[in-house]
Amino acid sequence: MRRILSIAFFLAVLQYSSSAKSFVDKNHLPKIPTDTIVTSVPEDETIDEILKSRELPRKEKIQYLSQETKYGFKNLFKNYSYNAAMPYSSQVNPYAETYMQDYLQSHGSYLQKMKGEATLKFNFIDNIFAQYGLPKELKYLAVIESNLNSNASSWVGARGPWQFMSYTAKDYGLQVNGFVDERTDYYKSTNAAARYLLTLYKDLKDWLLVIAAYNGGPGRVYSAIRQSGSRNFWALQYYLPTESRNHVKKFIATHYIMEAVDNTSSANIDYSTLKTGNTFKSTVSQEDADNTEVLNISGKYNSAIIAKNLTMDITEFNRLNSGFDMVMSSGEAFDLRLPADKMDLFVANKYPILNECVHVLLNTVNTETKTVYPDQKIFKKKK
Repeated sequence: MRRILSIAFFLAVLQYSSSAKSFVDKNHLPKIPTDTIVTSVPEDETIDEILKSRELPRKEKIQYLSQETKYGFKNLFKNYSYNAAMPYSSQVNPYAETYMQDYLQSHGSYLQKMKGEATLKFNFIDNIFAQYGLPKELKYLAVIESNLNSNASSWVGARGPWQFMSYTAKDYGLQVNGFVDERTDYYKSTNAAARYLLTLYKDLKDWLLVIAAYNGGPGRVYSAIRQSGSRNFWALQYYLPTESRNHVKKFIATHYIMEAVDNTSSANIDYSTLKTGNTFKSTVSQEDADNTEVLNISGKYNSAIIAKNLTMDITEFNRLNSGFDMVMSSGEAFDLRLPADKMDLFVANKYPILNECVHVLLNTVNTETKTVYPDQKIFKKKK
């Protein structure tokens, strides 16, 4: 009898231990870093189904996918997509405003003029992209690729409103030969662009990275991810070729003009609100000011590399140092603001950090390429 009771007690203890272990395991799961890609199997399966089919996707599939793909703008908009009823500055990543400021000054008038002339083309692209579950914001990629010109050609051989190279165009079902070039067909090339964008998104899960990959190729984006250790565009941007990085800047600025500035002439757009001298709109609270230290610095520093070396979140760095990269690139001095422990670390490693920043800058400058479009007058004469 005693032996039976002993065995029963042993089994009860074993069962309790197993239950306790199960409880501990569930409550000590590793946390996924905020910028780590999280793969959604149903989402990927839906994308694969769309890419493999030669027919338009079923409505229910598109409704599901459109709800998923909007999260690809998590690093641009706070609520994943732009809401025209709310102020632009309250939705967009604070870093994006200063990031696009110089492009707005140079091209704001032209973009504002295009806004009033391209409504039909935008609606056309919107309708096609909606059939693939793509965010409507992506139509502005055609603006920075070709100015919406179906006959645009680059010196490297890209052509059409979406600037497809011939080999990519063929991969996505377009005919390109000595007799026909469907890259200039707005309907067919836009459908091909939708499929290509979905292909890139399936792997990258971030539309800012997709836009960079669309310009410079996915290989360069993957390389930037490896070198930076991040999938957040703001953290890895300086590991990208200059043209790819600027392509994203153009996209953000174009979206701002087309969506945020409504019923306003370009002459009335106050770009100076983004920057006055080296002073930017502050996002620093009094509490932040009391708990941080300031150091005036100059040189070719960039935010991503400083944040990486200080093991500091890039969003937090940019919040404390609005407009940092723009001021640094202009050659002006900047009052760097950091928590006390991070400031001590920066001062101790100031010159090695600067050397790394300069090294990255030199490597990206050497890989820059330039796209040149033909004079628009040529096309008018041909017509």
